[in-house]
Amino acid sequence: MGKAGFVARRFAATLASTATPAFYIHPSEAAHGDLGHIEDGDCLIAFSTSGKTREVLECIELSRHLNREGVVIGITSHPDSGLRDLAHIVLDMGVIEEPCPLGLTPTASIAAMSAIADALTLTLMERKGVTREDYGVRHHGGYLGRRARLDNV
Repeated sequence: MGKAGFVARRFAATLASTATPAFYIHPSEAAHGDLGHIEDGDCLIAFSTSGKTREVLECIELSRHLNREGVVIGITSHPDSGLRDLAHIVLDMGVIEEPCPLGLTPTASIAAMSAIADALTLTLMERKGVTREDYGVRHHGGYLGRRARLDNV
């Protein structure tokens, strides 16, 4: 939800373009049929600084009906996060104080989430041995596509 959802959407897009099939499910849309995208054995990665967002927690709880064998990874900050209770693995962002004058606008937390998402992506690419060719067949357009495609070398 919110800004964390934007990070999750970018993360899914980056994974998909780097040889790890992924997609983003908006927690509110999950309640209206999008939960049907989930299959048993999937890995769900939930981003929530507070880990208390009702829609995110509900999405994880309800996904268990479809994904009994899957793993839930929670990326969160608050020690009393409900996400911690639902996740099999927690990536703790630590205590984050937002630098805005109100202490509310998610900036530092979103930067931390983005860094974790990028680290996960790069780690998966390395572990899977993703090649330039693998990248190029998924990302064939634009500048990066031209650089990745072997037929342009």
